[in-house]
Order: sequence, then C-alpha cells, then structure tokens
Amino acid sequence: MSDTGLNNDDMFSGVPLHRQLGLTDEEHEAVVALLGRAPSDEELAMYAVMWSEHCSYKSSRTHLRRLPTEAPWVLVGPGEGAGVIDVGDGLAVAIRIESHNHPSAVEPYQGAATGVGGIIRDIFSMGARPIALMDPLRFGRLDDPRVRYLFEGVVAGISGYGNAVGVPTVGGEVMFDESYRDNPLVNVLCLGVLPQERMVLARAEGEGNLAVLLGAATGRDGIGGASVLASAGFEEGDDEKRPSVQVGDPFEEKKLIEACLALLEAGLAVGVQDLGAAGISCAASETAANAGAGMDLDVARVPRREPGMTPVEVLTSESQERMLAIVTPENLDEVIGLCDRWEIRSAVVGRVTDTGRFRVFNGTFDALGVAGSNPPPPGGEQALIPDSDRAPVADVPAGSLGDGPVYDRPLAPPADRDAVAADDPAPRLRAAPGTNDDCSNELLALLSIPDIADKSWVWHQYDHQLFLNTVVGPGHDAAVLRLEGTQRGLALSTDGNARFCRLDPRTGARLTVIEAARNVACTGAQARALVNCLNFGNPEHPEVMWQFSEVVDGMREACVALGIPVVGGNVSFYNESDGSDIDPTPVVGVVGVIEDLAEPPPQTALRPGVSIVVLGETAEETGGTQWARSHGLDGGRPPAADLGRAAALHDLLVDVVGRPDVVAVHDCSDGGLAVALAEMAITGGVGFTVDLDAVPVAAVGSAGADSGDAVPTGALCFAESASRVILGVEPSGVDEVLELAAGAGVPGALVGHTDATEGAARLVARRSGGGGFDVTLDAATEAWRRPIPDAVGADLAPRV
Repeated sequence: MSDTGLNNDDMFSGVPLHRQLGLTDEEHEAVVALLGRAPSDEELAMYAVMWSEHCSYKSSRTHLRRLPTEAPWVLVGPGEGAGVIDVGDGLAVAIRIESHNHPSAVEPYQGAATGVGGIIRDIFSMGARPIALMDPLRFGRLDDPRVRYLFEGVVAGISGYGNAVGVPTVGGEVMFDESYRDNPLVNVLCLGVLPQERMVLARAEGEGNLAVLLGAATGRDGIGGASVLASAGFEEGDDEKRPSVQVGDPFEEKKLIEACLALLEAGLAVGVQDLGAAGISCAASETAANAGAGMDLDVARVPRREPGMTPVEVLTSESQERMLAIVTPENLDEVIGLCDRWEIRSAVVGRVTDTGRFRVFNGTFDALGVAGSNPPPPGGEQALIPDSDRAPVADVPAGSLGDGPVYDRPLAPPADRDAVAADDPAPRLRAAPGTNDDCSNELLALLSIPDIADKSWVWHQYDHQLFLNTVVGPGHDAAVLRLEGTQRGLALSTDGNARFCRLDPRTGARLTVIEAARNVACTGAQARALVNCLNFGNPEHPEVMWQFSEVVDGMREACVALGIPVVGGNVSFYNESDGSDIDPTPVVGVVGVIEDLAEPPPQTALRPGVSIVVLGETAEETGGTQWARSHGLDGGRPPAADLGRAAALHDLLVDVVGRPDVVAVHDCSDGGLAVALAEMAITGGVGFTVDLDAVPVAAVGSAGADSGDAVPTGALCFAESASRVILGVEPSGVDEVLELAAGAGVPGALVGHTDATEGAARLVARRSGGGGFDVTLDAATEAWRRPIPDAVGADLAPRV
C-alpha cells in the first residue's frame, strides 16, 4: 500500500493498479500517451473515476448524439447539471433525472436517499428552487424476502430524505419483474423553478477567481461510490461494496439549498457545480474545462471528518451535501458571511488559472498566501506544514478528464429475436378457457398484479404537499403543480415499459415516449421537454448495445414526431447480476405546461351519473401485455406505435380537458380498457355499465384479424393498444366532445355510463352476443388495494 492509499503492490495477485481501479490496459496506455509519462497514483485515480462508464458515457455518447435536443423554448440542453426550458413570464423550469441503481442494491436506504439528495443538488446548482420529485422504481417479485427488503428500504430512503429536506415527492412508478431481482432500478427525477436571470452554469471563469467548497465535511463514505458501483455488474459477495455507498444528511442539504439560492440571488457566484460522482476531482476539473480555463486545487484545504485521509481519498470521495462555487476575491468575505448565517462550512480550495491545466497540490496554498487557510485536522491528526515548493501531486490537462474514450461497441440483435416475435400470444389467449366469455376473474386477477395494484402504500409515505404547489399528486396519470405567480401550471409524468422494449426495443421506446406525453396531455398540458434515464445491462454484450441503439432511435422518432426536445438524461449500464442482464428499461420524464390552471384539471375518479367516452381504437395487440404475462406468455410483438395518431390525440386532449363538462380522464395502459375503467370506478367509488360493442376497434390487430369485429372479448378488455383515453363526460357535453374528436381525426364513441349514485355497485361491461365482465365494486376494490400491503405485512393505506 502506497502513502496515497492505493494498492500498488502484489496484494491483488499481481493485478496492475490501473485494472484494480477499473481502467483497461488500452485506457491506461492512452493516459500515459496523453501525459507523456506514467501517471501518479492521484492522476490514475482521477482518470479511473472520470473515465468510468457512469461519468464518461464512453459506450453511449456516439448514440445519444442522435436525439433531438433543440426547440425555441430550450434554454439549456444536455451536458449541464440540468436541462432548462422557458415557461414564460421570465420564469424557467429546470429538470433532471438520474439513477442510483447500484448503490441502492448494496444499501437500499442510503442508496435511495443519496439519489434524492444528488438530483436535488443538480437542480439548485442551476439557480432553481427544487419543487418536485418523482421516483420510477423497479424491483423483483415481492414473494422474495430480499426483494421486499430492498423495496421497503428504498421507499424509506426516498421518504426519509425527501420529506426531511422539504421537497415533495409528487409521483413516480413502481414495477416488479424477476429481471430486477438482484439489480433494482432506482431512478429519481427532480424539477425546479427559477427566474431566468438567476440561471447559472458550471463555469470556472475569470483568472484569479476562487473555488469555494460549500457544505459537509469530506469523509471516506462514498469513495468511488456512484462512479465505481455504476460501472460494473454485481456478483456473489458484493455486499463488500457497502462502504462505497454514500451517506446522506437531509438537514445539511436543506441549509445548502437555501445558502446557494441566496448566494445566486445576490449575484455572488460566477459558476456553481455540485459534487456528485467522482467528487471534487470532477467538479473542479469540469468547471475549469467548461470555461476553457485551468484550476489549481489544494486538497489540504478540504475540510475532512476522518483522520488519515490521503489526497486520492479526498479527490475521489463522493461524500454528500457539497457544492463548489466559483467566486471573485472581492466577493469572498460576503460569501463566507452568507455561509456562516446558514451554518454551513465554506473553504477556499482552489483558484482559476489561465493554464488549461488541472493541478492538485497538498499543502501549498497557505504558504503562497491564497485566501483562506487549512482547516484543523480531524481526530488529533498532525497538521500538514505548508510548503510553497511542494510539487503538485497531479498535473493534467483540465479537459482530458472529461474527454474520455468513446467506444463504438459491436451491435447484434438477440439470437432468439425472430422466434420471440413469432411467438404471438393472441391465438393461445383466444383458446384459453374463460378468457373470452366471462372475463370477470381475468379482471380481478389483473387488478391484483403488483404492477397494476394500488401503490398508495408507497406514496402515503411521501409528503407530496410541501410548498402547497401540488394540485394533483400521486395516484393519477400525471402530477400537476402551480406555477407560482402565474395562471399556468406544470404537468409531470414518468413512464417506462420494459415488457415492450424486451420484445422490440425501438417500438417499446416509442411507446414509452407516447405514454408519458399522453399522461401529461390528460391534464390539458402541452408537452415541452423530455429527460430520459436509460437503464441497460452490460454494454460489452453486443445484444445490450443493439437494444440501446434501437431504443435511442425509437425515442428520437417519437420525440421528433411529437415535437418534444430531449433536454437531459442519464445512462445506467452494467445492470446485471451474475452475468444476466436486466431487460432494456428506458424511463422517461415529460414536463408540460398548462396555459390556464384556474381550476384543477379532471382526474381519474368517475362521478355518478356521467357518460363514459372512449377515444382511440383497440386492436388485438396482446404481445408484452400484463394479460399475456399473467398467462405465462412472454413473446410476440408489442402494440403498434402510431406517432401520427398519438400526436392527434394529445392535441385533442389539450382542447378537451379544459371543458367544464369533462369531469374525469384516464389513459389506457397496463391491463387495457377494463383495468382503466375499473381504476376510475374504484377511485370514484361508483359503478358503471359499458357496451363493449360500442368500443372503437382497429381493423387489423397483431393476430392478423381482417376486421374489427374479429377482436375477441378478452383482447377488447385487456389489450394494451396505444393512444387510448377514457373520459367521464356530463351527458349534455357528449355530442360536442365527439364532434371535436371527429374533427381531430381521433376515433371516439360513447360506450356507457356510471351509476346515478355512489354506494353498493357493480362494474359491468358486456357484448350483445355475450362475453364481458361483471364484478362488484367491493371485489374490484379489494383485489386492487390489498396486494402490496399484504406483501409487506402492512395495513391498508387510508383512502383519500
């Protein structure tokens, strides 16, 4: 062990140090060629974390360039701490999504909690006040004790941090599949609002300006945390990675939020960046490289909470609740005073140069008279004696750390692709007993699948009313937030469907974008921006890279067709366990603007005495559906992703949802038409009667039916055809709503009505020739509400 804290002896059976740190032999040779010499241990450690998959995007960058990122309202696109869009009246919205998958698999509470803390810092580093969180989550089957441990720990971590820091969690997703048994997905989205003039970027501009570290002291927790954990798969015995998981402190974060926003409001910062993956080595070098400048950093200036920390450990620690602010020497005293008022640490750790180099020193700044001083060493450790002649421990081109290798990895479709596509479940579902006559038991079974079942056990643990800006919270198609000081609102949704992407990644990605945009449109909002979190297996597997490339192309096609720019995102590779890759799981977040939020938009719940209108057509499209999976059928093709039909429906919804006679809206997705109707009835506490023969049907489905009449009852109830929405409409408004739909080219029909009163009721849907379902509201409610509380041994969440 060297005095830098790295193993460069034979403790690892002769494994070279660069391999221990995750660099390949070729990457190590590239570092040597770039520097013209062998790197120091400190330099090698920085290149290892900065060139990791998580930080460098070395396998995905060549594909991500194909995504559309521009629109007149985009102020900041990919590459900064968050994407930023103009929402009018001098206001802007910052939005970002990230993954904390690997840390959460090792330590679920802290992994999830620090994922929340990190995404919040990304938002306020832009000058925005964070006002909403969303958490799309994926786990294995709930009958597995370890999965329940991960599930409960992650939910507790999200609620523990988010509630304490004071940012409401307004929605998200929770899905369960064996693919995620050992590798859960914990994706976190945050949205913030800012005056446009307060926006700041991660730029270390101005020779002689100072880099001030704000927030918590640095410890050994999180050394190589996100950057290392997220750049390799999991194998047996990986609990030893637990020390690499960061530890969060939401109360420190709350003070940091207020101090940083006050600093930016006062115009005291030239640039700001949070310390996330790769710690201060990333934040300091990246801010310098972004401005075409250099940076000198003195690790002796970094406040530490553990004795004996080496420069390598200080440089690569991912301890939480830390920010780097670039300030002028003239403003330093005011910055320190502001930090003192908010009771957060501040320390001058660097200075901007014009050299274009990132140089790291250990104990020279005090001797050179740089503003500030070395902090007291922790735990009685002997203080370092300043020395102006001490050579740097690292001296590299600032941009080289962020300009890592770019790989164009081999692509190959899975060997069973054609066989899976040909394995259409429709014929077997047609032939299965009870699937096309009385579908009542099929409906109750689908309502009890954890993917579909009530998630209120999860979101009742989240405070979703902080700031009192939440108009529509969890449990609906999209969250709705007031845009304070205006008549407008924001709609926000996250969506993903790995079942479809496994069958056809390109179509699955298109369907994912369509669904998120449809959910936003169900509030009357026009989609304005998309962020993505692309969760995949090992990029060294050609099948994974083929899936990734196909998903990017599908996402590009959908975003172009719908006019939604991609303003940011995250790629999470190496989601695998013991060599088995997860299913491709792109998750997207879409934000939209509601022009007039004078009244809350209609929500999911049906009311007594209203008409039920279906917009969009149903086809016999059963590949990848929850219905097919419930019968053990996992092949076929996903539903068609007609982008023109999607755009027409979304535009129609923006016009229709604001009408006073439209009182309920819900999109059709998991479980199809029958499940969507049941959810609307359960949340409204009212029964309905529906004529299934009136439901608009497509001429051709996945089974090759030659007319809409051939769509069997089971598929009519449970197919997951895209671009369908159910409306609850006052009877007096039905004709006009259907006229608007016809004018927009969207198929629509009056299919039924709700009961005149609440109370003991039935959910009834029939065809004239027989077939359909008839269940009591109580039975449907019980089936839908109990599965998750029963799985975790909890009481039912209170109804709201």
